[in-house]
Amino acid sequence: MDARGAEIADRTPASRKLGRTDAEALLADAETLYVAKGRKQTELSASDQGAADLMLGPTGNLRAPVVRVGTTLIVGYHEEALSQVLG
Repeated sequence: MDARGAEIADRTPASRKLGRTDAEALLADAETLYVAKGRKQTELSASDQGAADLMLGPTGNLRAPVVRVGTTLIVGYHEEALSQVLG
């Protein structure tokens, strides 16, 4: 992201596990959500029911990475979604 001139405002170490409460807090400030699981990408409104469930992995922890750009959240790694949002 540094190559695109993006500034990283917050980093959370992997040892700190983020769960449903953290996912819901991120959704409160978001309008659009992109969730990547493998090669599949899902785009939905952050207010959609079940959005927090999509953000969590099989262990119940927030999937990584999480990128917030304005009111858009990207959860999970998907190169196309990152390129689209970051420009």
